[in-house]
Amino acid sequence: MEHTLENPVVVEFPLRGEGWMAVTTPAHRVPSHGTDMLGQRYAYDLLIVDDRKGVHFHPAGTPRGGLFGGRTRESYAWGAPIHAPFDGEVVQASDGMAEREWIHPVRELAHQLRNAFTFTPEKLPSIMGNHVLLRALDSDDLYAGFAHIALGTVAVAEGQRVSTGDLIGNVGHTGNSTAPHLHFQLMDSPDLMTAKGIACAFRAYEVLRDGAWVRVENGVPGRRERIRSVVPAR
Repeated sequence: MEHTLENPVVVEFPLRGEGWMAVTTPAHRVPSHGTDMLGQRYAYDLLIVDDRKGVHFHPAGTPRGGLFGGRTRESYAWGAPIHAPFDGEVVQASDGMAEREWIHPVRELAHQLRNAFTFTPEKLPSIMGNHVLLRALDSDDLYAGFAHIALGTVAVAEGQRVSTGDLIGNVGHTGNSTAPHLHFQLMDSPDLMTAKGIACAFRAYEVLRDGAWVRVENGVPGRRERIRSVVPAR
């Protein structure tokens, strides 16, 4: 059965706390990242923003942030724990890639463009950064990918079994990342060169609407909606 936005796979939200925003989401467009490559058709980019209007992921104001950037570790999402969205087995866990300690918009964009125009399969590590691939225990063709994990924080190893809610790692700024965030996707294979993206909805979370938090079940976060987690029952 093909899983589209009309018939998505439902998993637990892999993050905790509030202030999260889906800056890239299949609710906005499909493919969400502008390409079907690497199983990204329905992928999300999730980061934490503050209360200012717009997408402010760092304390630096817009003029300072645009001109000079800011320290990676001062970004709101940096270091946030990432949790398993289902019971699974780790099929790949990669750590050891250093983070860029200073975020600068022009440099980060240049890094992305360079990877895009010179892409080869050998460059996958420089795109994903530190990452984990997880296979669902109840399916042979459902995998989750977590990219851009912080250096030294990958908390699982290949072959390890995890339960829903177990720690996977911490949000970082490695690979093809413009700021500390979690790139999360579901796909049908651990081979990113052939994987097809699978549409994903989250079992429960809350959305800030007109100053009040509203519970959403089996939902796909809209672009730039402010969301917070609902901790699943264990």
